[in-house]
Amino acid sequence: MKKKQKRTLWGIIIALVVIVGGYFSFVRPHQQANKTVTVGIMSGTQKDDQLWDNVAKTAKDKYGITLKFKKFTDYNQPNKALSNGDVDLNAFQHKLFLKEWNEAHHTDIVSLGDTMITPIRVYSNQYKSLNDLPDGATIAVPNDATNESRALFALKNAGIFNIKKGTKLATIKDITDNKKNVKIKELSAEQVARSLKDVDAAVINTNYASAAGIDYKSAIFVEPTNQDSKQWVNVIAVDKKNADKQALKDVVKAYQTESNKQLMKKLYGEAQVPAWDLKF
Repeated sequence: MKKKQKRTLWGIIIALVVIVGGYFSFVRPHQQANKTVTVGIMSGTQKDDQLWDNVAKTAKDKYGITLKFKKFTDYNQPNKALSNGDVDLNAFQHKLFLKEWNEAHHTDIVSLGDTMITPIRVYSNQYKSLNDLPDGATIAVPNDATNESRALFALKNAGIFNIKKGTKLATIKDITDNKKNVKIKELSAEQVARSLKDVDAAVINTNYASAAGIDYKSAIFVEPTNQDSKQWVNVIAVDKKNADKQALKDVVKAYQTESNKQLMKKLYGEAQVPAWDLKF
C-alpha cells in the first residue's frame, strides 16, 4: 500500500475514533441522565393528577427524569412499597404519620421535602364565629388519634381552651382552661361532617367536608400555620438508604417550583397550601 493511501486510511480511522469517542462522551451521558423514578401516591382526584402531571413534565424537561406513578387505595401500602423497593418515593403522608409509622414498623423512612398542608377547619350551621358559641356548646371532632389531636390543637389555637404543656398527641383528657365548658363529641372522621346539623360546631377534615358538599370557604376558623400544625405538613418520603440519590432529590425540586405553587392555588384555592416555603 502506498504511503499516501496509508496516510489517508489512518486519517479515516482517527476521524472515526474521534467521532465515536465524541458520541460516547457527549451523547451517552445525556442518555444516562434519562432515568425513571416511580412515585407511590394515593388514588385521588383529577386535580391531583393534574398536579402530578405538571411535576412529571418539569422532571422530564429539566432533569431528564421520567416519572411513573403507582396508585394506592390503602394508606398502609405506600410505605410498605417504599421499604420493599416497589417505589422509589412516595407522597401521601404528613410528618406525624411518618413518625408513627417508623416507630410502629421499625422502618427508616425519611422526608426528602415538603409538599403541602391541608388546614383542618371548624364549621357551624348556627354561628358565624367561635366567639359566639354559648356556654356548654358541643363541638364534634374526629375520634382517631391523629385527627382528634389535630382538631383539639386547632380549637386551642382558636382560644376555646388550652392543652397541657408538652402534649404531643392530645386527647380530651389534656384539655385545660375550658372557660366555656365546651363539650367534645368524638365521632369517626367521616361522620363528623354529617353531624354538623346536630352540634354547635364541628372540626372537619377538608376531604370529608368536600365529600359532604361543605364549601371550605364557609369555615368559621382555619387551623393556623405554626408549631402546632407543623407536624401536619405532607412530605415526599424515601427510604433513608436512598436519600442521597440525586435523581430523587431532583424529583423534589421538580415538585417545589413556582409553576406548581401557582397550579396548586388554581386547582385547590386555599383548601391546600404549598408548604415548602412556609415559616413555622
